Amino acid sequence: MAENKRYNAQLDGASFDTLAVRSGQVRSDEHEHGEAMFLTSSYVFGSAQEAAAIFAGDEPGNVYTRYTNPTVRNFEVRLAALEGAEQCVATSSGMAAIFSTILALLKPGDHIVSSRSIFGSTNVQFQKYVSKLGIEVDYVSLTDPDEWQQASKENTKMYFLESPSNPMNEVADLKVLSALAKKNGALMVVDNCFCSPALQKPLAFGVDVVIHSATKYIDGQGRCLGGAVLGRHELMEEVVGVLRSVGPTMSPFNAWVMLKGLETLSIRMKAHCANAMQLALWLKDQPNVTAVHYSGLPEHPQHELAKAQQSDFGGVLAFEVAGGQEAAWSVIDSTRVLSITANLGDTKTTITHPATTTHCRVPEESRLKAGITSGLLRIACGLEDIEDIKRDLSFGLSQL
Repeated sequence: MAENKRYNAQLDGASFDTLAVRSGQVRSDEHEHGEAMFLTSSYVFGSAQEAAAIFAGDEPGNVYTRYTNPTVRNFEVRLAALEGAEQCVATSSGMAAIFSTILALLKPGDHIVSSRSIFGSTNVQFQKYVSKLGIEVDYVSLTDPDEWQQASKENTKMYFLESPSNPMNEVADLKVLSALAKKNGALMVVDNCFCSPALQKPLAFGVDVVIHSATKYIDGQGRCLGGAVLGRHELMEEVVGVLRSVGPTMSPFNAWVMLKGLETLSIRMKAHCANAMQLALWLKDQPNVTAVHYSGLPEHPQHELAKAQQSDFGGVLAFEVAGGQEAAWSVIDSTRVLSITANLGDTKTTITHPATTTHCRVPEESRLKAGITSGLLRIACGLEDIEDIKRDLSFGLSQL
């Protein structure tokens, strides 16, 4: 164990890329080079006294894989290092990460102010299930701090948002909203899925809790599900309590897959961003495209803010075509290379129609307020040659 501690200590002050490859690993007595996968549900103790001490928390050790597992812990330590967080708690999915955070940190009678520009399933979770807990949610513009202030009440305990937003690429001023949340006695929670820690670190702007759907860029190849919650120890220990009692746990196998994803996160994000920028510029020049929503474009309303908060602009963009749903579906159905799926963050480029997929359960009025029109398409750029992506889209666009 002394050798392992020395190995990890050498990472003090290491760069993002080095931490993504090396941090969190504690080698077993087998001295493995790659991270070990501990596929076990429970652990054996040396004596009844040792079992009692570990269960009580008086001694360190693994209790049960629902909330303690060496492979999952390796992933948690590594992601925490990349986000600059005191602690990370891994969950079974991004949606589980959001719900676990709310269960852990809020109580009946509390109030959430949320951006209306959130993932459709998050919206449904808030409206249908969080409301059953006696927690009220009000929705405001992601980009208007005055609306956040006006919506805040004495019982407001959480601000929740995604930045950049899905699918419109709106960008919130994290520093301003974090200060506003603190002023109003609320925790600031940010879903950092679109950027990943390779492009944005919300905690550095005063955010209290960061959420991830690790299913997306952290895995990076569309292989399995996972989520994460990150922040201060005292907050994260409450989330650990939810995992211990409720069980929305990341499996050891998925944690091992996520560890492999983190090793290539930085280099993949550079390629995703480069493809998205080239595609956004190309789409602007297509005659049947009426709007392109990508924060990397200088005309984007929050372009300068995105430059200040992010190291790049991400791999997801949205664009609108004339002709509504019929035209949008025609473009999708004409593709032969792009994958017609609602997932993102994959090596393979994906295309979807948000109004009828990711946001189909959101009321039409709310969708339109969030800018999700019937002619809107979302593309998550993968790692294919950008000219092949353009070529695949060009046929459908030319037929409109």
